[in-house]
Amino acid sequence: MEKKQVSSGAEKAEKLTRKTPAKTAAKKNTTKTTVKETTAKKTQHVPAKQSKKEVEKKVVNEKRAAKKDARENKKLERAKLRAEKKQKRLEKKLDAKQKKLDRIAALKEKRAERKEARIEKKEMLKHETKEARIERKRAEKQARIEAKVAKREAAAAERQAKREHRLKVRAEKRAAKNDKRHAPGFGGWLAAVISLGVITLALGTMLSFGWMYTGGMQADMASIHTESLYELNSVIDNLDTNLSKARVANTKNEQVKLLSEIAVESEMAETILERFPIETQLTQNMTSFVNKMGDSAQGMLYSVAGGKGLTESQIATLNYMYETNKRLKETVNGLASAAGENDILEMLRGKTDGIIYVAFGDIENTPVEVPTEIHDGPFAENTDKVSAKNLEGAEEITAAKAEELAQKYFADYGVTGVSCTGEVNAQQLQCYNVTLSTDDGDMWAQLSKFGGKVVEFNSYKDCSNKNFSVERCTAIAEDFLADLGFANMKAVWTSENGTTCNLNFAYVDDGVIVYSDMVKVKVCEERGMVTGMEAISYVLNHTGREIPSASLSKAEAREKLNTNLEIKTSRLTLIPVENGERLAWEFYGVYGDNDYYVYVDAKTGQEIQLFTVVGTAQGRALM
Repeated sequence: MEKKQVSSGAEKAEKLTRKTPAKTAAKKNTTKTTVKETTAKKTQHVPAKQSKKEVEKKVVNEKRAAKKDARENKKLERAKLRAEKKQKRLEKKLDAKQKKLDRIAALKEKRAERKEARIEKKEMLKHETKEARIERKRAEKQARIEAKVAKREAAAAERQAKREHRLKVRAEKRAAKNDKRHAPGFGGWLAAVISLGVITLALGTMLSFGWMYTGGMQADMASIHTESLYELNSVIDNLDTNLSKARVANTKNEQVKLLSEIAVESEMAETILERFPIETQLTQNMTSFVNKMGDSAQGMLYSVAGGKGLTESQIATLNYMYETNKRLKETVNGLASAAGENDILEMLRGKTDGIIYVAFGDIENTPVEVPTEIHDGPFAENTDKVSAKNLEGAEEITAAKAEELAQKYFADYGVTGVSCTGEVNAQQLQCYNVTLSTDDGDMWAQLSKFGGKVVEFNSYKDCSNKNFSVERCTAIAEDFLADLGFANMKAVWTSENGTTCNLNFAYVDDGVIVYSDMVKVKVCEERGMVTGMEAISYVLNHTGREIPSASLSKAEAREKLNTNLEIKTSRLTLIPVENGERLAWEFYGVYGDNDYYVYVDAKTGQEIQLFTVVGTAQGRALM
């Protein structure tokens, strides 16, 4: 059978027709595959997105739960702290109540003892014979005469001390002016202070001599040279005190201060000696010693300021200068007390057997210095506050109420009459002046207008014999303060002046001596009674305090002291400083013939205060 003949054009069309359905079907299959894959992919991603949200939600929930737990824990902690504080307050209140009950019981016991003592004294006086009474009166009269003589002598010594104090203040003012004009640098400052002090003295000498010789009046010359002698005496005393302190000072700041003063005072002493109208051969040894002392002090000063400590050789030099100056001080002190203008006139007229020539002829190598501040005990002059903290919120009393309170406070003194004589401002206090009459004489007191607190008290009673010891006087003063409402007081300083015992009491807070809250008491050692009291510092400063804890132990603070100081006692104290109060370890010690009080900051270990104990006409004192 013959094949069918098809034209080429028709053949092509037929082939095209056959291929088209296949391609279309292929495209359809491809499209379906793509759609399926896309759908599958979409199906796979959807579960992934849902899982991330769940994770984030879970994290947020966990954070919220943690914050909630933290808040709950804080609430529990706060509740716990409140409970602890409440418990402490309760314990403190109960402790205070028990202490109050103990104090009341102790006061009652002491009152009973005093009453019994008064009865015994009355019985003794009742059975005293006429002859014994006459003899006692005679002895008392003689004692009063002796007391008046002693009083006049003490007044003369006080006038001399005031004169020396004026000279000291004048020297300090010169030094203060120097501070404003010092050259840059440590060396420039020291040179300026010394030079200006010397120039001031030299200029004063030139002007004085010009005036004296112009007038041609020897009496005026004698007066000027007498003043120079007193000024030399003051400078020598100042050197003695500073050298004494420099031997035990163990911190850079204290050493720089003391050595600076020694250098300046040495230069001043040399200038005074050069202008004194006496032969050079009688003063050259002293002048040479003073000059060497000034040079030595400057050398030590530069060493300390440069960060180096004092060497063993320098410490030995300080001790030598102190001992030599001590001998010089004794001679010059005696000369200043004995010599007057007539002796100066004799010296100016060429008399060589007078006391001035003899004294200067006996002086061999000697040095220079005097006290900066004298107190009757540590921090005894602390009255720098501006408000009476102890009287804040107290009720204002009338003059009649002040009289009533005075009668009550001094009932044991046999008061027969009380009179308010007016009002006065004492320091930062408003007070009533009250006069109290007794069979033995009048007494005087000041009571605060707010609160009716006894601020000062004095009685003018003879006190000639010593019948009571210092220990007994201390107990008498304690009872007296307790009766006036001064609780938790401790005697921190005692000094005897003739037949009078002077005591300083400070408030004790949880075992810490608070020197800002101080009361001074004077007890007659013949009568065994308080004859004077001053409580200004206490009234101005006493308040509730939060006593800080000591960062340094007693042993650690003691390591900061000079090893040459032999420590006798130590205790924790709160002392007044320029910007408030600081917790400090108090160390009382001995070095050589001197007693010292050193105060070391209980937090930093810094030596912040140093006192030396000296003897005066009025008893012991601190410088």
